[in-house]
Amino acid sequence: MTVNPPVAVISGASSGIGAATARALAAGGYEVVLGARRIELIEKVASDCGGRAYRLDVTDDDSVAAFAAQVDRCDVLVNNAGGALGTDSVAEANLADWQWMYDVNVLGTLRLTKTLLPLLEASGDGQVVTIGSIAAREAYAGGAGYNAAKHAVAALTRVLRIELLGKPIRVSEIDPGMVQTDFSFVRFKGDQERADAVYAGMTPLKAEDVADTVRWIVTRPPHVNIDQVLMLARDQTSAQVVHRRNG
Repeated sequence: MTVNPPVAVISGASSGIGAATARALAAGGYEVVLGARRIELIEKVASDCGGRAYRLDVTDDDSVAAFAAQVDRCDVLVNNAGGALGTDSVAEANLADWQWMYDVNVLGTLRLTKTLLPLLEASGDGQVVTIGSIAAREAYAGGAGYNAAKHAVAALTRVLRIELLGKPIRVSEIDPGMVQTDFSFVRFKGDQERADAVYAGMTPLKAEDVADTVRWIVTRPPHVNIDQVLMLARDQTSAQVVHRRNG
C-alpha cells in the first residue's frame, strides 16, 4: 500500500531560510508546497527539491485564499514570510515602513495560519512553526518597528499554542539572531554595502542552520512540543552584542 508523504507548506520560500527549509524538509521525506511573491524563484526552488510552487502574497486576502485552494493536505506550516524595513528611531519613524512590517510579519502570519488550521487539525498531528527573531525578545535602538512586529508575532504564536491545547496541533517559534541572507539587503532598501557591514568580521548563522532546526522540531514524536528556540551565532550574545575579529 502506498503511503502518501506528509505535506509541509512554507511561506517566504523564494530564498534564504524559506528556501533552505524547503530543501531540508524535502530531503526528510516531506512533500513541500512553496509560496512567495517571486514566482520565478520559488519555481526554481521547487524544481530543485521536487516540490510545488504557487504565488503567495501574505499581505493580500485573495492571494492567500488562492494559494490555500491549491493545498488539500497540510501536516506542517512554516510561517517564514516576513522582514524588516529601515532602522529609523521612533522620533523619525517612517509610518509606511511600520505598516509594511506589521502587514507582512503579523497579519501575514495570521492570514495563512488561520486559513490552514482546518487542514492542520485534520492531519491528526499538525505543526505550526513560525520563524520569529531575537527582535521578538530584545528591544534595541533603531529596531522599534521590527521589534513591535516580531513581539506581536511572538504573542500571536503563544496565544495560538494556548488556544490549541487539547487539539492535535503543535506550535513552535524559532527566534534566530544574525543569519546571512538577503534580510539586511531588504532592510537597508538595496544598500549592499550597509548589508555586508552587518556581518563583517563575524560568522553569522546560515539559512541552513535554521532549516536544520525546523527539520529537528517537526520530526520530534507527536507528544513533544518544542515551544521556543532562541538560536544565535557563537559570535553573538544578544541583539546588538557581537564579537568581530579585526582584519
